[in-house]
Amino acid sequence: MPRLRVLALLSALALSACGAPQLSVPVGDVTAANFGDRKPFDWPGQSPDRYAVHGIDVARFQQPLNWGEARVSGVNFAFIKATEGGDLLDPMFQNHWEGAGRAGVARGAYHFYYFCTTPEKQARWFIENVPKTAGMLPPVLDLEWNPFSPTCTLRPPADTVRRNAQTFLSILRAHYGQQPVVYTTPEFYAQNDMGRLRGVEFWLRSTAAHPSEKYPDERWTFWQYTSTGRVPGAAGDIDINVYAGSPSSWDNWLSRRQVR
Repeated sequence: MPRLRVLALLSALALSACGAPQLSVPVGDVTAANFGDRKPFDWPGQSPDRYAVHGIDVARFQQPLNWGEARVSGVNFAFIKATEGGDLLDPMFQNHWEGAGRAGVARGAYHFYYFCTTPEKQARWFIENVPKTAGMLPPVLDLEWNPFSPTCTLRPPADTVRRNAQTFLSILRAHYGQQPVVYTTPEFYAQNDMGRLRGVEFWLRSTAAHPSEKYPDERWTFWQYTSTGRVPGAAGDIDINVYAGSPSSWDNWLSRRQVR
């Protein structure tokens, strides 16, 4: 069973003051969250604070982190953007990937889906840029509408969305040996009847209500609860997430779901 490390704020500040060393904590050991929020939400009922295992997701919008400081401050896992569509590689992927790995953060890579490119091409692009690495988390497929795309605002019918998603997921599962996790938003989930996807675990966005309110009857493994979080070791706003279970179930989940 992993140890729950409750780290005092004073200790974290002292570490930062001494040159902000790139510390490492073993993957699976749960460190307690010492986070803030620029726009905190007054959670009624089921607050994210009731969950022990917190983590973040990052992309090119986040500059290099002090991953060691983030790790001891409660970043137990990180989903890192790798690719988008069939030809875009996130320029910060390698930096975030290596930094998280050195600090003992359980790390996974995600792909932002592009509705104007075939799922086969997108899956090949992800595989080309994300090496199969022992211990990594399952890959993630990020499914959401992107109305701000300069080149593609296509919104296919729901059955096409689900069919193409299954194609992408199947290719990645065959390569990495793990069924990918699916990230989505309330609007996208409802409009495309994403509950009909079978055999997947969900990472759900819900920043003003518990997922049980936004996604009735859906099971979830990860919950993204804010996009304005503040995490030691990271500059500016950052997305924060929780894992659905206890520290002991996190340990069990890792043992089942890490890539071999």
